[in-house]
Amino acid sequence: MSKIIKLQKGLDINLQGKAAESLVELPLAKEYAVSPLDFENVTPKLLVKVGDKVKAGTPLFFDKNNERVLFTSPVSGAVSAVNRGEKRKILNVTVEADAQQESETFKTLDLQKASREDVIEQLLKSGLWTMIQQRPYGVVANPADQPKAVFVSAFDSAPLAPNMNFVLKGQKENLQKGLEVLSKLAAGNVHLSVNAKAEGEMTSLKGVEIHSFAGKHPVGNVGVQIHHIDPIAKGDIVWTVNIQDVALIGRLFLTGKVDMKKIIAVTGSEVDQPQYYSVISGAPIASLLQNQIKAQPEGGSVRIISGNVLTGKKVEANGFLTAKASQITVIPEGDKYELLGWIAPRPHRFSVSRSYFSWLCPKKEYKLDTNVNGGPRAFVVTGLYEQYLPMDIYPMYLFKAIVANDIDKMENLGIYEILEEDVALCEFVDPSKTEIQKLVRDGINLMIKEC
Repeated sequence: MSKIIKLQKGLDINLQGKAAESLVELPLAKEYAVSPLDFENVTPKLLVKVGDKVKAGTPLFFDKNNERVLFTSPVSGAVSAVNRGEKRKILNVTVEADAQQESETFKTLDLQKASREDVIEQLLKSGLWTMIQQRPYGVVANPADQPKAVFVSAFDSAPLAPNMNFVLKGQKENLQKGLEVLSKLAAGNVHLSVNAKAEGEMTSLKGVEIHSFAGKHPVGNVGVQIHHIDPIAKGDIVWTVNIQDVALIGRLFLTGKVDMKKIIAVTGSEVDQPQYYSVISGAPIASLLQNQIKAQPEGGSVRIISGNVLTGKKVEANGFLTAKASQITVIPEGDKYELLGWIAPRPHRFSVSRSYFSWLCPKKEYKLDTNVNGGPRAFVVTGLYEQYLPMDIYPMYLFKAIVANDIDKMENLGIYEILEEDVALCEFVDPSKTEIQKLVRDGINLMIKEC
């Protein structure tokens, strides 16, 4: 293994509600959903209508921007609804699951003999191509492109993130096959980043270049890892894949069937028994949180997040698990006014400044809510961003260039290297309450449009 890459910058936010390492196998839910909103810059075109019978791996819609990119059903059953929003925008397609599951059958390719195009075609037809993300821009990869490398992070450092060594226990064969597939796509240039304290089978995987990282969040973000291994320059294209999705890809090439089963950590201070659940992608939130949310005080409510507290997406109790999520987090909504709260010592609150006493208790677990404790203010220079973003860029100047729509400066200051998740900590510590993740996405969308 290569030397350990130690990151000095970052921040670990210790929250209550870490998942216990126990696994519950959930029964098949009534229906599952696939949403184009889980993917950036996808314009869906339907291939099915309500009542159509489908199998796991049957295409439901494709992307108008690239008709080869198919989005397939995670289960077999009948299409139960096409839910639309304003201007008939497709929100999701739901499938009512059969009691006995069937999958479309795909070839079990011999990777030694198969061409790169054969592998790409298999991934496209099965719908698993959508798991491959392109950087820059954080969009579904274009199968016509040739990336300079593929990067996979084998651990997650976000608050209450699942332990991937537990999640992927017993998945070594699937992981190895999945990495072989990625190696075929990237001409052998596959980088696997592991935690320096990693245990389990991650470090024994072959055919990849392994890098060991140590530090605080966002050390587990693949974008931060890319920056320290092989930074993205103008004109470069790299692909990234979530470690659980690598196992799903491997399973497809070993069995010839689409099996979208994954393990989700249900976490947060408002969960009665935080633990892991084995579900199928697109599962209803209610099936994961049934009788699990703690009773709230009068007038209190909770926020359900598909993902972690920094980058996850708010979902309703009758919603569905988003495509990229590996955890669900439930925390207090934070909609109660605290009279003169700013002047109280508030030992139960967490802050990166010394205005609260949290700096004296670095190992304490906090019960935080969604209250941002103030409204938007002037976008001022504080120097805080540079303390928590472990990348050799100037974040404040980059954000100002995005506000000014200055494409040349955005390119020179590192827009190609970041996505929203990489600057989530900047948003968390920002005293100006600026929605930095939305700002960065607006900048990326401008780059896509103009460049």
